[in-house]
Amino acid sequence: MIIYNVTANIDASIHKEWLTWIKEHIPQVLATGKFEKATLTRVLVEEDMGGITYSVQYRSYSREALDAYYKEDAEKLRADGMKKFADKMLAFRTELEIIDEYTVSFK
Repeated sequence: MIIYNVTANIDASIHKEWLTWIKEHIPQVLATGKFEKATLTRVLVEEDMGGITYSVQYRSYSREALDAYYKEDAEKLRADGMKKFADKMLAFRTELEIIDEYTVSFK
C-alpha cells in the first residue's frame, strides 16, 4: 500500500478558512475512488517560517490507483487550493510505501 502524503504550511491569516476548506477537500479526494481513507494531522514542530503546518495522509488502494489519481484527478483538485490560497500556502507531496504495520494489545 502507498500513502500519498501532502504537507502544507498555512499562513496564520488564512488558517481558519483553510481548515474549513481542507475538511471539504479531503472528501472530494476520497470521492475519486483512488483512496481507502485519509488522516488529517497537525505537525507539532514549529517551523522557522512561521505559519501552521498540517499533513494529510491518503491511503491508496495500490500503486496503480495512485497513478490513476495523478493522471485523472490531481491537477483539478490541486488547482482549487492554489486558486484560493496561492501565496498563503506552501505544500509539498511525498509518497510512502507501507512495509509492515504493527499493533499491540494489552489484556
